[in-house]
Amino acid sequence: MRASKEFRLNNNSYLIINSGSSSLKFSLFIGDNSEADLTGIAERLATEQAEISWKYQGQKSEVKLADADHAQVLKKLFAVLSELNLFDSLTAIGHRVVHGGEYFKESALITPNVLNKIEACSALAPLHNPAAITGIKAVTEQLPDIPQVAVFDTAFHQTMPAHAYLYGLPYELYQSQGIRKYGFHGTSHQYVANKAVEILGLDKADSGVITAHLGNGCSISAVQNGLSVDTSMGFTPLEGVMMGTRSGDIDPSIHQFLANKLKLSLTEITDLLNKRSGLLGISGSSNDMRTLSAQAANGDKQAELAIEVFAYRLAKSIASMLAGLSRFDALVFTGGIGENSFLVRGKVLNHLAVLGFELDEKLNNKGGDELGLVTTQASRKAIIVQTQEEWVIAQDTIRLTQPA
Repeated sequence: MRASKEFRLNNNSYLIINSGSSSLKFSLFIGDNSEADLTGIAERLATEQAEISWKYQGQKSEVKLADADHAQVLKKLFAVLSELNLFDSLTAIGHRVVHGGEYFKESALITPNVLNKIEACSALAPLHNPAAITGIKAVTEQLPDIPQVAVFDTAFHQTMPAHAYLYGLPYELYQSQGIRKYGFHGTSHQYVANKAVEILGLDKADSGVITAHLGNGCSISAVQNGLSVDTSMGFTPLEGVMMGTRSGDIDPSIHQFLANKLKLSLTEITDLLNKRSGLLGISGSSNDMRTLSAQAANGDKQAELAIEVFAYRLAKSIASMLAGLSRFDALVFTGGIGENSFLVRGKVLNHLAVLGFELDEKLNNKGGDELGLVTTQASRKAIIVQTQEEWVIAQDTIRLTQPA
């Protein structure tokens, strides 16, 4: 339930920032309200088309900021918050940081030492960590007295045992180069796993769920007693299930084959696997499941094939996660595709009928019952849970910055 406006005006506010290489997303939470009061994004940074847009109290606003970088965007954002009388209550800022390596098993209050460790992980996430660092430093320059918190995509998966995160490579490569499975989408997996346990009335200390975060990027996680014990993404977000533009798991020798046959460089092959594969690569038309579903309904065989491959490989990955669990209570769908595509949910559950899943087509088509369940009463449970990654970041920001 939303707190009353009168009550909430007396509460502190928390700004959540997700810095990308050419974008910056933001959400502002007031008090203990789990719904963001203000949301927005700055896109195409450092170009003539740079702009910032935000939504507050149902009103959307947009401003052009030609050639603006992260620091200039944040300066404008703080000005907007001031104009809306939201700046003076700003208490802390939380940052999404993609990679924390083995340094961080949980979120951390940002200090010079923490920032140095985030920078040390940049080689593991060269497109993401430097952008987060830029955002952190820009805030520090403009608001040096405001505490900041780093919330890591990888932290939730640091409970994986060695037999789940190690690759079949020389052990010295793990020791010297940190090559291992790290996993991503941790805030989403953590939130929906805990929420599913709560909704289904399970005992968190004796529970086993598999969570499927499905968007343009996709990953699966096995969660035992509230802890991640395995996940599909690995050393980078390229491993695992097929995604919007990413290939997911492939035979690593394909790299050498493409290099020899097509004379492609390592950079070109990596670009192909990350940006031109997956749903886009097979369909030849789109990486968007909504578009492909409409095309398939109109008889587009290539779109239909892309969806079939996506669903089958997804089902295989879900089944593989059973190896990490001692019990299996429910499958959780989340993310843009997981929450909205009845077509994908149906195909996946039909592939997994051997595990005791029985789809309730009516419930699935309408997005689940009051609990989010899309399976029959006699079936093993499959449930839709809406992810709230920004709220998870906000909660950790609040927890780490409140006075003891």
